[in-house]
Amino acid sequence: MVDLKTAMAAAQAERKKRDGAKTDEKKKRRSGADLGIEPFDPAKYARKEKADTASMWLVIFYAFVVTMLMRFVLMPSTTLDKTDVLYLLPLTMMILIPQLHRIVMPERFKEHYTKGTWFKAFFLYTFTFLSLSFLVVNPPFGDIVAPQLAQDWGIAVLGEDGNFTYADDIKGGVEWTLEDGEYLPGSAWLLFGLADNVDETEANVTVVHTLLGVETNMDSNTTFWSTYGDEVGTWRTATNKSAPIFLPHADLDQPFAIHLGEGLAIGTHEIHVTITEEGNPWKNTRTYAWVFNVNPPANSAE
Repeated sequence: MVDLKTAMAAAQAERKKRDGAKTDEKKKRRSGADLGIEPFDPAKYARKEKADTASMWLVIFYAFVVTMLMRFVLMPSTTLDKTDVLYLLPLTMMILIPQLHRIVMPERFKEHYTKGTWFKAFFLYTFTFLSLSFLVVNPPFGDIVAPQLAQDWGIAVLGEDGNFTYADDIKGGVEWTLEDGEYLPGSAWLLFGLADNVDETEANVTVVHTLLGVETNMDSNTTFWSTYGDEVGTWRTATNKSAPIFLPHADLDQPFAIHLGEGLAIGTHEIHVTITEEGNPWKNTRTYAWVFNVNPPANSAE
């Protein structure tokens, strides 16, 4: 038999036990030491910040050294058909970053370096190298591209009336359809301009005109642009809504006017332009292949 007093005491003890368990659970849900959070240590945090800052500058310096070696040692000794090594080799050198930290950094910094440190260092090295490499291969530190076409090229024909008319644009070139006869009446001129990021006048430009397998080297006329330069942009045909733009950068572009000849024959006139210059650190080249079709009269087939 259990008396009433003993039963009430046992129930009260059981209730306190349950209430105590609920209190402990609420404590665990709150932030604090019960969750395993370490107390903030200002001194340790400062040491970690110093270690991360030292790592950042080491990676930047390492990327700078690798970039300079690529530009002034590897690049001059690399041929144009093997330029992939200029980026692949420096980028693979990022695997040396952890070992470099172990060699250079003091012991008090090494304990703060983790896998997250190497992940951030790899990204920093990659983007630093790419940024510096783009800087040192372009002027004023380098020149690895030849002058290029400033914008448009075209064929202008000077008629007997003293006026110029453009040939019509087609896919892959330009064309002229004769009204009668087998020869293009008038004087045909190839017009274009070159633009460069250094000095396009130092480039050697060769123009070869080919018709029926016969190649002819053509020279640029030095007086054409001074004589007819004001008319550039005003010559149009019925089908050309606007004339080509040869010199979009005005005096910064180098103009070319090649006299193809008088009375060009019917056929496909191929024009090959080869541009070479002594760049830095290697010789730069660029080629263009253009087509000018002189078509027979439309009624010739009838």
